[in-house]
Amino acid sequence: MGKITFVEHDGSQHIVDIEEGKSLMQTAIDNSVPGIDADCGGSCACGTCHVFLTPRWITSIGAASEEEALMLDMTPEKSDVSRLSCQVQTSMAMDGMVVRLPEFQM
Repeated sequence: MGKITFVEHDGSQHIVDIEEGKSLMQTAIDNSVPGIDADCGGSCACGTCHVFLTPRWITSIGAASEEEALMLDMTPEKSDVSRLSCQVQTSMAMDGMVVRLPEFQM
């Protein structure tokens, strides 16, 4: 089974199994990863599931949609590798992915 590593702002790591088809947000919540608030429940309406991916993964999974980009514009720590974890669907191809969490969610 594939693994994804969530890294908190303080460096704490949480290695979780990939459950294909779930969002990164739901994967984090199901595995009690702190730092993903997910206030809107995954409807791309709040930005509280902001994460940082590496450029490799941004290229592999694609850029944010226009709706997601608008939400990301409101996050204080937005970067070129920012995504909303509710908008990223997991697959076994993501084995080894490292997802970094911001210091604060909006």
